[in-house]
Amino acid sequence: TGHGVGRAMHEGPQVPNYGVPGRGLVLRVGMTIALEPMLLVGTPYTRVLPDQWTVSSADGSLTAHYEHTVAVTENGPLILTTQGDASNPRRNA
Repeated sequence: TGHGVGRAMHEGPQVPNYGVPGRGLVLRVGMTIALEPMLLVGTPYTRVLPDQWTVSSADGSLTAHYEHTVAVTENGPLILTTQGDASNPRRNA
């Protein structure tokens, strides 16, 4: 699940990785959110490991997870986290 980013690294609002199109969180100018898509090969259910940080699939199948922090601006989304992709015109300069 993604989340808001502000004075704290993890804060509201919650940004689920699933839902019904047209419902849920409405993005507004000024918001900063972390988007955290997760792809699971097996069950869609997850579990948090004893370290209270690592998330895995409930059935132990392969997963992939990625995160970007994005600011919602008047000109559209601005990606604040990049992997050195200078060709991205909407990345943080």
